[in-house]
Amino acid sequence: MHATPAPPGRALSRLGPALGAAGAVLALWYLLALSGAVAPGLLPTPAGTLAALADSARSGILAADLGASLARAGQGFALGALVGSALGFATGYLPKLSAAVTPVISFLRPIPAIALVPLATAWFGIGETAKRLLIAYAVLLAVWLYVHDGVSRVPVSHLRAARSLGASLHRRFTEVLLPAAAPALLAALRYGASVALLALVAAELGGADSGLAYRLQVDGQFLRVDRMFAGLLVLGLLGVAVDLVLAAIGRRFVHWSAS
Repeated sequence: MHATPAPPGRALSRLGPALGAAGAVLALWYLLALSGAVAPGLLPTPAGTLAALADSARSGILAADLGASLARAGQGFALGALVGSALGFATGYLPKLSAAVTPVISFLRPIPAIALVPLATAWFGIGETAKRLLIAYAVLLAVWLYVHDGVSRVPVSHLRAARSLGASLHRRFTEVLLPAAAPALLAALRYGASVALLALVAAELGGADSGLAYRLQVDGQFLRVDRMFAGLLVLGLLGVAVDLVLAAIGRRFVHWSAS
């Protein structure tokens, strides 16, 4: 059984507030840039930002940076989400394992990925391995928390009932535990994707020669604020796009979730 697609009118009604908010932000941005409250060279107009973005696209720099960042963030996210989800299911289902693992992760969670950049560079060099592992580290911790919490909240009575009816461990996992924890898993992946982009910025500051965050650093050194705004715009739109894709997948396969 699959969720019924929302009628076009309902989809537009949901999109309306978001478009209204975006329009209000653009109008405020435009007025602030023209007011002179901020020096023109430090706050470009929306049109100036779009012009810088178009120039970056025409030169091919945007495509190269976007491709490099997507590869790093995607691979780091995949590794971190896979390990974090598996570990979350294990600790959420096995109390003794949770008692052993949770203190370790609680110790690691306050340590941001950017604090590990020098250590990762020392261990793995300035290549791609260090960057992907930094992103995977941040995603793993974020995903584990959501999945662990979701699995631990599944009523034990449901699992005991399935076991008493003769369901194997595989069936208890696929037909009871996984569907019950799926909304938490979806939330974990959506949050983990945003964390991957945050960690990407930290990772690309550690000796990258391409990427969206690397380009922001270079443009900052030359005070090309219009290009910096363009890079921030791309990062934000990338995050929105990834979240929309994951939300659509959730509505398709986890249709009983309210997400």
